[in-house]
Amino acid sequence: MNAEGKIDRKEAEKMLDYAITHGINYIDTAFPYHNQESEPFVGKVLKKYNRDSFYLTTKMPLWFVNSIEEVEAMFENQLQRLDVDYVDFYLLHALDKEKWEKTKRLGILEYLDKMKMDGRLRNLGFSFHDDYEVFEEIIQAYPWDFCQIQYNYVDREEQAGDKGYALAEKLGIPLIIMEPIKGGSLAVLPNDLADKLKQHAPNQSISSWALRWVASHSNVKVILSGMSTFDQVVDNVKTFANFKCLTIEEEALIEEIAHEIKARTMNGCTGCEYCMPCPFGVNIPKNFRIWNDFSKYGNYAVTRKAYYEDLKCEEQSSMCKQCGKCEALCPQHIAIRDDLKRVAQDMETKIKSHE
Repeated sequence: MNAEGKIDRKEAEKMLDYAITHGINYIDTAFPYHNQESEPFVGKVLKKYNRDSFYLTTKMPLWFVNSIEEVEAMFENQLQRLDVDYVDFYLLHALDKEKWEKTKRLGILEYLDKMKMDGRLRNLGFSFHDDYEVFEEIIQAYPWDFCQIQYNYVDREEQAGDKGYALAEKLGIPLIIMEPIKGGSLAVLPNDLADKLKQHAPNQSISSWALRWVASHSNVKVILSGMSTFDQVVDNVKTFANFKCLTIEEEALIEEIAHEIKARTMNGCTGCEYCMPCPFGVNIPKNFRIWNDFSKYGNYAVTRKAYYEDLKCEEQSSMCKQCGKCEALCPQHIAIRDDLKRVAQDMETKIKSHE
């Protein structure tokens, strides 16, 4: 993106061109991406390539539709925006319990089945963001062509996780993986952990380890990486150009790295939000997530953006008035007031001072 937060069209097209000419053939977009500009942009760039030379993916944004007529209009609009007659892979976007109930209530699968019969979509699946129990219900409710889950070497028990991977494999449903580098957190590790990986493979990037861990799973067929710079495209192409699964020794090393990352968690906040709302507007779970992630991954740029840009001023930990209402509600019995003080101090002394 450029400084205005819009797609940097020249640079983004250069990235797509490099990816495609170096063998990447699965292009993923969605209606809401980049302020709804992604689909038209991707469709325009892909016009220079033979339609049979790539797989194009987009998704039904369930939060924008409230009737089957709106579903039909959305699908037709997406084909027009992409300027194609069909999409190779089509997903129900970000399914959770609520969106799954809406899918059933509106009869969305029945409509998409017709679109599949007509050849307007070739493969039907879903992307997932909820607990394993919900995943188990959804994946067994319909003969999906594929499904898409978050999966990386740290978050193996989050959302679908290891159990979801195993169930999909048992059912013969191929997996597409998102968040393999955990939003960039596994691309930049604390120096002591990064050094362990560099000692083993000096010419491999830190992010390549996260990608190779995911790709070493046999039922993973596609890995999505949200590449935001040209250098990231080049590095990812390099990782897969001469791909090798992790060795037993390398798997053990990644297990060690994952264990050390988890051990650096500052407190046991689970994000349950029982402590919310704070009478003074502090977003307690978000503060603790930012703090814990910084302690685990040591990523200054990600932390600075998350705390000083994504959080509103009144949501920041320094706004805590020490009333104590939150602590009486916390199932984990966290010393929230003391920890919010520590968050504020760490953000001031470690993040601001790092600028």
